Amino acid sequence: MRIDLSKYLTERYLESISEQKFEGPVITISREFGCPAKKVAEKLASRLTEISSPIAKKMKWRWISKEIIDESARQLNMDPAEIQYVFRYEKRGVFDDILSSQSKKYYKSDRKIRNTIARVIRNIAREGNVIIVGRGGVAITREIEKSLHIHLEAPIGWRALRVSEKYCLTQEEAQKYARDIDNKRKAFRDYFHGKGSDYSRFDIVFNAMTLSVDEIVEGTIGMLKLRKMI
Repeated sequence: MRIDLSKYLTERYLESISEQKFEGPVITISREFGCPAKKVAEKLASRLTEISSPIAKKMKWRWISKEIIDESARQLNMDPAEIQYVFRYEKRGVFDDILSSQSKKYYKSDRKIRNTIARVIRNIAREGNVIIVGRGGVAITREIEKSLHIHLEAPIGWRALRVSEKYCLTQEEAQKYARDIDNKRKAFRDYFHGKGSDYSRFDIVFNAMTLSVDEIVEGTIGMLKLRKMI
């Protein structure tokens, strides 16, 4: 049977547009190391669940971060500990790669692991009513129409003080550690959209030093309402 290619492509395009309308809403929170992303996510999920709206999906808002590790590992048939290095923003060395491929029947490459992580994040985001903390979320979910991407930042001195208290480091050590993690997180995002791409143009940037968690949460909710996402 001959297919009308033009008609088929038009129908598929319309179907994809229809599907996109039901994707999300999703919020991603990226942050400089030392900013309170998890506190913001927890409070934001609670506040959004309280809000009643005729356009909202009838499901609770939740926030996720480490759960992505467990689901990605499950799909890869691996132990979560075996893919932790990816979330520590590390790469396997060539020697480690060779040993792993020879010693394990179900060896998974870095590319396979990272692509699985991206697929897990996209699927969760499309379900909607979810806040994704870190994990390259901004780069992976940017194409979802009902998405809002926020970034938390603060002066290095303020962040270093928090880091030094939490990890018992000197101020100098804390600053070095914070900058190192920031660079690794950027490299992780670069993997999904390429170095120098404009994926990291966040919708909102909050100064975590001058704004409280509650102020960041309410500011985010205000933007969600303006964009008719809730």
